Amino acid sequence: MFLAVCTLLLLTLGGLVHSTGSGLSVPDWPTTYGQNMFTYPVSKWTGGIKYEHGHRLFASFVGLLMIIELVWIWRIKPTSSSKFLRTITVIALSAVCFQGVLGGLTVLFQLPTAISASHGLLAQLFLIMTVLLTIATSDSWQRFSGKKVSIPQSTRTLFAVTFGFTFVQIFLGALTRHTYSGLAIPDFPLAFGKVIPDFSLYNYQVVIHYLHRVGAVILTILSVSQLVMVLRGGEKFSRLRMPMIAAAVLIAVQITLGGLIVLTVREVVPNTLHVTVGSLLLICHAITWFYSLKYFETPASSYQTLHVENPSLDKLY
Repeated sequence: MFLAVCTLLLLTLGGLVHSTGSGLSVPDWPTTYGQNMFTYPVSKWTGGIKYEHGHRLFASFVGLLMIIELVWIWRIKPTSSSKFLRTITVIALSAVCFQGVLGGLTVLFQLPTAISASHGLLAQLFLIMTVLLTIATSDSWQRFSGKKVSIPQSTRTLFAVTFGFTFVQIFLGALTRHTYSGLAIPDFPLAFGKVIPDFSLYNYQVVIHYLHRVGAVILTILSVSQLVMVLRGGEKFSRLRMPMIAAAVLIAVQITLGGLIVLTVREVVPNTLHVTVGSLLLICHAITWFYSLKYFETPASSYQTLHVENPSLDKLY
């Protein structure tokens, strides 16, 4: 849980680096102005250096926490559960190491869009892995042996689609940030005074920005649909109620922050919090999807049911 919280803080620091334009405040990597990163004097942490250098140090701390967690989990007696956890920790450690390399490449190649956006997306994937480790090591998850709740396949599909589209929306957000398209549409909630602007009059940045806005509408519809379904489902969806309510609140906050970014001309606070709240929203939808896989099941198909009851019917199929 501590690792997951620190990872969220690290994402916030990464957003702060970009929001303050500090990405190249330290022009070399893995050193800091030619010195060892870990012994660079605090007295020299001035201007954007404190954001960029601080981000590097905190990233190293998160990497250390991930190593500790991997060693800790691999010392657990092998079971089906611990084998799953071992696999996730290996993938997560590999991801955070590669993430560090991508962070260095963004500096060495001077913030290319492809590498910078990939750096942000991999950070979100690593965050989800830390959340999965938190959930999968909880008492309720480890000790669950009761009967799973039956839900329609369409319900589970909605959980998966919402989680997947949240990641797509974060990708569009990263593309908007790293192509500097945040102010390509200067008004909000309309776009150049219209619901749908004439794209032939504008450049590609307007298209990217507008796609991000459309993604927000789609994600809102998906999230509200989930919430309504969960609230109507009664007690069987009690595990999902809190993350779904939290997601609905976060979407309202996120849309407000998105509007403030435009209206305040990319002020640092709303610009940074937009990244953090997006990550929290991804966590909520990830938890919902993970829970749907652990605590819920879809009814067996007619073929599966009949085959169990009468194996001789297999020939008919």
